[in-house]
Parts: sequence; structure tokens; C-alpha cells
Amino acid sequence: MSQIADRLKQIQETIVSTSVKAGRKPDSVRLIVVTKTATPEQILEAVRCGFTELGENRVQHLKQIAEQITQSLGASGQADIASRIRWHMIGHLQRNKVKPTLQVCSLIHSVDTLRLAEEIDTAAAKLAIHAPVLLQVNCSGEPQKYGAPVGAAFHLAEQIMSMPNLRLEGLMTMAPLTMDKDIVRSSFARARELFDEMRTEKVAGSKFRHLSMGMSQDYELAIEMGATMVRIGSAIFA
Repeated sequence: MSQIADRLKQIQETIVSTSVKAGRKPDSVRLIVVTKTATPEQILEAVRCGFTELGENRVQHLKQIAEQITQSLGASGQADIASRIRWHMIGHLQRNKVKPTLQVCSLIHSVDTLRLAEEIDTAAAKLAIHAPVLLQVNCSGEPQKYGAPVGAAFHLAEQIMSMPNLRLEGLMTMAPLTMDKDIVRSSFARARELFDEMRTEKVAGSKFRHLSMGMSQDYELAIEMGATMVRIGSAIFA
């Protein structure tokens, strides 16, 4: 077994065991393999191991690497694997990059302003699609982080729900980069509380079921606090 395959196996086992300890179903958490530091060969290895949920931070790199991976799999007679790949846009999205993102991505995690949501809605209408999105919330309150303020998230979610070409499927957040688990846990708890409140108040519809939070350094805490998607890159490709 290669180093990447071994790391993926260990991470998946940790996801399952952490979920069970938290009283959750073993398959309740999806691993999004973050590719921003990986080579095409490393990404292909992860995909061939069965990990086809891939996340990217930058639109230009996303377009290039997605095309390259599809071509490589097709050339090796593995077009069936290529058809199963789902790309996630997990980084900050500029409004002028919305159209190419929608052409590649299955889910945008980082909708954090009304203007961006409106741009996605307009572009999705032109492409005749309903774009699945997550609302990014700044639960840590750090000024350098993107994301809607917690206090504004409820209203923004309602506005997104009113847009005919968007499908709000949940929330995304990023915890502070700190070794203090209490601080990290507090940030994730705030996101979970907001997520539960939106579901209870029926702000969103039946598709509102995802809580994207947790990265290489804190994904176990995120799972304990209810994450349904964890975004892991460096722990796989370091």
C-alpha cells in the first residue's frame, strides 16, 4: 500500500470510529479530499482508491486539474471513475469567477455575501441549473476570515432560499488555527447551533442537511460537533 493510500485508509477509519463514539452512523461523514497542494499523480491515486469527493480553493487551478484528471482517467480506460468525481469549491469565490466554477463544481461551500449569491443565481439561470451551495459563516469572529457574521447568517439564508436557481444545502465554517481545543470546539458548536436553529425554524428546505467543518488538524472535533463533511488535504498529501 502506498503512503497516500495508507493515510486515506487511516483517516477514513478515524472518521468512522469518531462518528461511532459520538453516537452517529459510521457513514454520516463525507471526506472531501483537498487537492490544492497535491500533484495530478497524487490526486489520481486518491481517486483510484475510491475517494472521488475533491475540494479546491482556487478556480483557475480547479479548472485545470479537473480537466487533467478527467483526461488521464479517460486515456487509461477509467472514464467510469471520472464520471463519479464530484468537485467542491471550498475557497473564497470572486463574483467574476462564478460561471467557470458552476461549470465544474457539484457544490460551492463558500457563499458568504448576498452579492455573491445573486451572481451565482444569475449564472445558474443562464446555465439552466439549480446550483447547490453552502452558506459560509464566520463562527470564530476573526476579522481576517471570510464568512457571514453569525448574527447576519439567518437573514442571508432566507435571502438565498428565495433565489430560484440556488439550492441551500447547509453551512460551512472554519475554526481558528490554534492548539486550544476549547476554542476550536466553541467555534464548531456555534456553527452546529446555527445549523440546528435553521432546521428547526425551517429557514431552509429538505436539502438543508450538510455541515461542512473540520480540516486536517481538527476534523475529529468537528465530527464530534456534528460535521457531515470534513475537508482534509495536508494530512493526506503532506
